[in-house]
Order: sequence, then C-alpha cells, then structure tokens
Amino acid sequence: MTETSSQDIETSEINTRCGYVALIGAPNAGKSTLVNQLVGSKVSIVTHKVQTTRSLIRGIALKGERQMIFVDTPGIFAPKRRLETAMVNTAWGGAKDADCIGMIVDARKGVTEQIEDILERLADIKLPKVLILNKIDLVKRDSLLALAQKLNDQVEFEATFMVSALNGDHTDDLLDYFADKMPKGPWLYPEDMISDLPMRQLASEITREKVFLRLHQELPYASTVETENWEQKEDGSVKIEQVIYVERDNQKMIVLGKGGKTIKAISMAAREELSELLEAKVHLFLFVKVRERWVDDPERYREMGLDFPI
Repeated sequence: MTETSSQDIETSEINTRCGYVALIGAPNAGKSTLVNQLVGSKVSIVTHKVQTTRSLIRGIALKGERQMIFVDTPGIFAPKRRLETAMVNTAWGGAKDADCIGMIVDARKGVTEQIEDILERLADIKLPKVLILNKIDLVKRDSLLALAQKLNDQVEFEATFMVSALNGDHTDDLLDYFADKMPKGPWLYPEDMISDLPMRQLASEITREKVFLRLHQELPYASTVETENWEQKEDGSVKIEQVIYVERDNQKMIVLGKGGKTIKAISMAAREELSELLEAKVHLFLFVKVRERWVDDPERYREMGLDFPI
C-alpha cells in the first residue's frame, strides 16, 4: 500500500477548489430550475406554486478540479405564518454561510417590493454578490439592460449574468464564473454525488412536487409528504410507503379525488420519476392523513430541515 505524504495532500488541495454558492431571490424567480440546470440533473423540485422550496437544497456541480455546492434557498418574501418565517430565516442563513451569493431576479417582473426588500438586506452582507437576471427569453433586450443598471445602482454586484434557467441559455458562462470564484481546498463531496439530500427525503420531495403540480389551484400550501417505509426487495425493486399530510378532512378528499382518481395520478407520476431516479422498479404506496396544525409542530420542522421559530 502506497503511503500519501502530507506534501502530496497539500499539492492536491492546492489544485482543487470547493465552495458554496447561495442562490436567493423572490418566490418563483427560478432558483430551483437554475440549480437543476447548473448541476445537470434534477436535485430540486419545481412547481408553479410559490414557496415550493422549503429548506436548503444543495446541488453539487463539477468543473474540472473545481467543485461547487449550489444552495437552493426558499423564496424570500414577507412571512405571515410560522412556516413562512422558518423558510425565510433559512434562506438568509444559507446566504450568510456561503462563499458567494447569486441573486436571481425574474426579468419579467422587474423590481418589485419583494426585490426592494431583498436588496436592502443584501447590501449589508459582506460577501461577493452576483446578479442573475432570469427568463431573458421572455423580455426585450433594452428592458434587460435598464433593469440590470437599476439593480446595480442599488447593490454592488461583482458581475451581472442574463440567463434562461429553463432552456440553459448562458448558464455555462455562469457556471464558469462561479467555478473561478471557489476558494482553494479539497472537495467536500465524492465526484459522483449531485446532492446531499438523503434519498428518502428526495423521494418525499418528488411526490410533493407531483401533488402540487396536480392540485396547484385546489390544495392549500400547508401540505407535506413523509417517507415512512423504504424496503429493498430481493428482485432489486424498491417498496416505498409515503404519507401525504394535510390539515383538514376536506383537503384529504381533494387529494384523494373522486373514486381515488387524483391520488392514483399522483402516485403514477411519482412512481415513474422515482423508478428513473433509482434505476429500479418502484412499488409506491401513498396514504393521505389529516394532521391538524402540523405547521405548529417542531418535529415536522426538523423533518424538513428547518429551525422551529419561537
């Protein structure tokens, strides 16, 4: 067995770079879509429903010898409920703990009141900051330039990028930039790892995405999914049991649908994606239960990776 000297380790560390990039912005700015695009694989769920991302989702990307951990944070807005407060606190905590920050702005919406509030607080954070105008394929170039100038007048951004997270326009340039900004040091994750999210939690997130996509208008925000059982079968297939929790009986009926039609559609969509992800046949069993005022239960926050706000 060949011994590795301390000099070899130091040389290896000098050649590698690794760091955290926090992506922040208002709800539905496209943070999760951008993280998935930069990582090159789906690590964060995406729906039309605002505040879909609840906790910090870390997607890991490589560029040569440089490893970047992109932190997808919950959308920042003025919270009114306990769960919303926990999400916003988590978003700012993720930003402050990063090596640099990318602020994503929906170019179609421009500078909203939410953006103004974020800019005001962002100005006080002493970290390298980058402006990312997203959804540029939907906006005229003149408007983009004016918006970029307005935002740069308010916060000192080191660089400005105009991208389309959905179709990948100019995201390679953004990846190159962040790769060069990473501090020298060893990689924090194995080369083949794209997320630090446990598989059980990722499975719950995938099902929650399907619930929101299917019931975007009908279902209130306060619903969640937990994976209660994960069993690897001898034939290589996986048996997964999950519970969709809602707050009231009428919400349970919405998720089930007439004759169980809705829950079957949700299950089919989630099973298909999980099978592709695990590269194995998946037996998915979904249950719907009422858990009143779960948003006031500290245990549920720990399950989601959030601090319970007092």
